Amino acid sequence: MGSTTEAESAGVEALVRELLDREEIRDLASRYVDCVWRRDVEGVVDLFADDATLETDEFPPVTGRADLLDAYKMVFARDRLEPWVQNHIVDVDGDTATGRCFLDLRMVHDGKRLFGAGYYDDEYVRVDGRWRFGRRKVTMTTFWPAARRDKAESDGEGGVS
Repeated sequence: MGSTTEAESAGVEALVRELLDREEIRDLASRYVDCVWRRDVEGVVDLFADDATLETDEFPPVTGRADLLDAYKMVFARDRLEPWVQNHIVDVDGDTATGRCFLDLRMVHDGKRLFGAGYYDDEYVRVDGRWRFGRRKVTMTTFWPAARRDKAESDGEGGVS
C-alpha cells in the first residue's frame, strides 16, 4: 500500500471541514426552530451575528442585536409560531455560506389559527469559530386557515395543531 500524500491529506481535510460546516449550518437552522417554538428570545437572537439583518414581508428589515431582540419580543408576545424546516440547501465558501430551507408554519395570529408555507434565504458567517446568521430573509408564499379540532380532541395545551 502506498502512503497518503500531503495533497491527498489536505484534500480529505478540506472535504471533512466542508461537511462539518454544512452540518453545523443545518444545526443552526434547527436551533432557530427550537428557539422559536419555545419563544426563547435571547436564544434565537444569539444565533445571529451582531450586525445581522432579518427581513420579512411583515415589517422593514431589522438589523443589529438590540433591534432583533425588540422584534422577536414583539412577535413572540403577539403570535404563537410553530415552524418546521426541511430540504436545507447549503453552499459553503470559507467563513461564509448561503442557504435556503423550506418552511411549513403553524401559527396563531390575531386569534386565528393558520397554516403557512414559504422559505428562508440565508447568509451565514463564521464568528469566533461558530456559524451564525448574517442575513435571514423569510418569504411566505401562502397562508390558509386551520380547521378547528373538536374540543374533545384538544390537547389542552392551547397550541397550534
